[in-house]
Amino acid sequence: MTRQPLTVAVVGATGVVGRTMIQVLNEREFPVRELRLLASGRSAGRIISIDGQAHEVLEATPDAFDGVDIALFSAGADISLELAPEAAARGATAIDNSSAWRMDPDVPLVVSQVNPDDLQGHAGIIANPNCSTMQLVPVLMALRDTVGIERVIVDTYQAVSGTGADAIAEFEGQIRAHVAGEPKVATVYPHPIAFNALPQVDVFLDNGYTKEEWKVVTESRKILHLPGLRISSTAVRVPVFVSHSEAVHVETRDPITPERARELFAAVEGVVIQDDPATSTYPLAAEAAGRDDIFVGRVRTDPSIADGRGIAFWVVSDNLRKGAATNAVQIAEVLVERDWVRAASKRGASPYRADADERSPGARAANVVERVGAAAGERA
Repeated sequence: MTRQPLTVAVVGATGVVGRTMIQVLNEREFPVRELRLLASGRSAGRIISIDGQAHEVLEATPDAFDGVDIALFSAGADISLELAPEAAARGATAIDNSSAWRMDPDVPLVVSQVNPDDLQGHAGIIANPNCSTMQLVPVLMALRDTVGIERVIVDTYQAVSGTGADAIAEFEGQIRAHVAGEPKVATVYPHPIAFNALPQVDVFLDNGYTKEEWKVVTESRKILHLPGLRISSTAVRVPVFVSHSEAVHVETRDPITPERARELFAAVEGVVIQDDPATSTYPLAAEAAGRDDIFVGRVRTDPSIADGRGIAFWVVSDNLRKGAATNAVQIAEVLVERDWVRAASKRGASPYRADADERSPGARAANVVERVGAAAGERA
């Protein structure tokens, strides 16, 4: 990686994912000249200690992005919709962890080891996928590229940390109440999560799916470049602090054995196989917590699909790290390595022809730049 230091902003620096972003930047020795911690006005003035050094949290305002090279956003969709265009208009590249920009056709939605080339034509805003999608698509990519994918069914079992600090605190409080024989109070979720499983993650849509389930469908299609992929999901919130788990069933185009599937999965960067039924070895949420890998096990043939074209497996990953913060930092690393930190329109000579197709990366970038500039102008 090029070691020319950059000015990096973390928006939502006092939140669970924001704090993890700071930790991952430090662990991976990302080339930071200045680390600018931004949050709401309520959190401005707080002091966060990083490697023994005190950093004051500043209010996230448009002018706070002056001089910023990369801005990592984890402050919710409303803040991202308001401030990511402001950051981009000032020359920063915003890597956004919310759902605000993911399905915008002009904004790349990227998992670092799956579709990094999609970053090339970015216009200043890049979307980080939903945590459930994040751990799924690298494994599906291995099947797509070898035996093809016809259909996917994925059921997710999601940790409370995916909802944030309030959910973690409520979960802890419900455990204490249960031990004390007191009523368990629920305000974050519609029902108590302690010692329970809630088949509702996010709000319900008109089609009967929750928003979280539909994210897995639409985001997987976009990242894998499979717009017609048949995929269905059920998302369940479970009483686990950190790490999401997924039960995945895939109908492939060509036959595949469990042995071959394990080989394909293991060849993907960041994927670790844990699969020995004889010793009860399989991925566990508790053991995945604090790690950046995606763990796969319980790989087996799905006998409900004919001709050996069905495979089933279990996937676990830390939703705060690879599912959010680590992938955002890995995207930033790709941008640095390929000299794509600046938007395509600000890198000097454009790599795209002036007469390129209007849906080419260069044209898409120009479209976003125009919209970003307009958005900033409207708020001026």
